[in-house]
Amino acid sequence: MTLVATNPAKASHAFMKTTVHALAVAAALIGVALLPRGPDLDMTFAPLLAQRPVVLTDGTALYVQKYEVTVAEWNACHQAGACTQHLRVADNRTPEEMPATGLSYVDVGEYLAWINVTTGHDYRLPSLMEWEYMAAEVLPETPDPIFTDPELTWASAYLMEPQTKRTLRQQGAFDTTREGIVDLNGSVWEWTDDCYAGASEGLVTRDRCPAFFVGGEHIAAMSFLERDPARGGCAVGVPPAHLGMRLVTDTKP
Repeated sequence: MTLVATNPAKASHAFMKTTVHALAVAAALIGVALLPRGPDLDMTFAPLLAQRPVVLTDGTALYVQKYEVTVAEWNACHQAGACTQHLRVADNRTPEEMPATGLSYVDVGEYLAWINVTTGHDYRLPSLMEWEYMAAEVLPETPDPIFTDPELTWASAYLMEPQTKRTLRQQGAFDTTREGIVDLNGSVWEWTDDCYAGASEGLVTRDRCPAFFVGGEHIAAMSFLERDPARGGCAVGVPPAHLGMRLVTDTKP
């Protein structure tokens, strides 16, 4: 019989590796057992979706929140300690009927993280393409520019864009699409998840993106930290009136 010498250091390393793996498997199994299942998840704050999904050009379905996130929905996130801002409404309005505004892209990220954990469902912002597609039937047609010089594009946009929807109004004050999505052409510009990097050279990762597109009566790009467009921060396009959000999901809850 041949005896094989064992290196104590190697044996100890192998033992530790096996033990760590076993502990990891056990922790994973315990974690799965403790995860809240469907009936136990808090669906109180699940977004109300439009009656029908938007069917995109590639045939996929996109489920869209019927209204923009309201002040009441936002403040639920704040009360849970997940959203920084506490929002208020005018005395003659209720938090349940007014869209949440004054939100930066960073604020939106806080709400998304909270709603996804709370409901156990994967909600997100729409891409710019998705937003334009779902809003096409209620948006005004883009008129021909007054100035053809590219350097005067901003002037054409400023002079030709309607300036009548600056007053923040309650949900349901504007048009409804055939799918049942309300207020896409209203006084709130909605954040999308598409990065606007401007003249930046090379690929800009999402965590380093300086600005994102917002959809409304016209498309604009806003600094990711901007909450109030009236104070500046618009990277391109006419400044929006108010900044808010609407959620979408790829799978029906």
